[in-house]
Amino acid sequence: MVIESFIFAGQALRSNLLRTILSLLGVTIGIFTIIGVFTAVDSLERSINKSFDFLGKDNINVEKWPYEFSGPYPWWKYMSRPYPVYDEYKFLSKNVTNFEGITIFASRGGVTVKNKNSSSGGVSIVGASYGHKDVYEIPIESGRYFSTQETENAGNVVLIGHRLVEELFPFQSPLGQKIIIKGLKYSVIGTLEEEGESIIGTPSNDDNVYMPYKSFTKLYYVGRKNGVGSSISLKGQKDDPDLQRLEGELRGLMRGKRGLKPKQEDDFALNKPEAIGNMIGKTFDVLGFAGGIIGSFSILVGGFGIANIMFVSVRERTNIIGIQKALGAKNYFILFQFLFESVFLSLIGGAVGIGFVYLASEILPLFVDLGAFNFAMTIQNVMLGLSISCVVGVLSGFVPAAMAARLDPVVAIRS
Repeated sequence: MVIESFIFAGQALRSNLLRTILSLLGVTIGIFTIIGVFTAVDSLERSINKSFDFLGKDNINVEKWPYEFSGPYPWWKYMSRPYPVYDEYKFLSKNVTNFEGITIFASRGGVTVKNKNSSSGGVSIVGASYGHKDVYEIPIESGRYFSTQETENAGNVVLIGHRLVEELFPFQSPLGQKIIIKGLKYSVIGTLEEEGESIIGTPSNDDNVYMPYKSFTKLYYVGRKNGVGSSISLKGQKDDPDLQRLEGELRGLMRGKRGLKPKQEDDFALNKPEAIGNMIGKTFDVLGFAGGIIGSFSILVGGFGIANIMFVSVRERTNIIGIQKALGAKNYFILFQFLFESVFLSLIGGAVGIGFVYLASEILPLFVDLGAFNFAMTIQNVMLGLSISCVVGVLSGFVPAAMAARLDPVVAIRS
């Protein structure tokens, strides 16, 4: 009987093709609106989160300035704090146990790098220890990372980003070539994969030059109070998802290293990049909720349209319902017959709306320069759209279907 209900519903929809098309337009527009909004919000959230990939994942950063996102930033409380230094990095490397990688690094932006008659401005110089590759992703396209010997001996070797390769070495391989930074020559031992611009202008590897940390200190003064500030970053273990063990261990070791008394506040910050992701997620949850409310009005209109058509359909087929019940059809058979028809209508409309969103995601980049914004629909949004369509179909068709199922066969035949 269930199969027959599907067949009856399909025949009814085909026999009234124009009415079917007009009925599903409301659901199509509603699903297109709500899934389009969700897709745009999700795509924007992914793009912004990707912009913060340079901060790392599952990391804790020992820094001078803490991450705070509520209220005015109390910078005056942290001005007198010292920056982490190389001695503390070596101390943590020997004493911390709950970590998979540790690095100390410092950076300076707005530098001009030269090669013979070519130059590239707006470059960021990053000095990092050998363990930097264990904490942060360093996508090497060609060449190699610097060795432990080059790191400890402050070797004049560098890895350069994609933009520098194009501007300084347009017609030759940069490997083995020399670049000049503040009058000193450095040998290029590796190049980084192209990363592209971020949607909010955060640092990109395309503009970076990586060198050993001790080589960086030959170019810039790195100290506790003055000069360029360093950061120590540790990657947590997989069995410590909230990094609570690592955070507790770091706090105890750093307080002991700096000689802080029990009642004294920390003079360092333990920052988790996940805090930024959580803040972004909460913001976009609000945007998604607001978009869902807007889209729900379109869905509501589409649902009333389907319900209206189903009432008309019940009226038109009252005589047939009476004959079916006289021949032994149960109430649930009649109920399913109209309920499936309503769900079919809603699912078809929802599928067409999802199809329009997909077409928009494919066609829009051809005509509009979206930059780093990647507008793409996910399988979760597809399933959400189909689920909403099913729910709308059930709610819109239940009352007309129930009315049809309760009809008296004699009265229905005589109508």
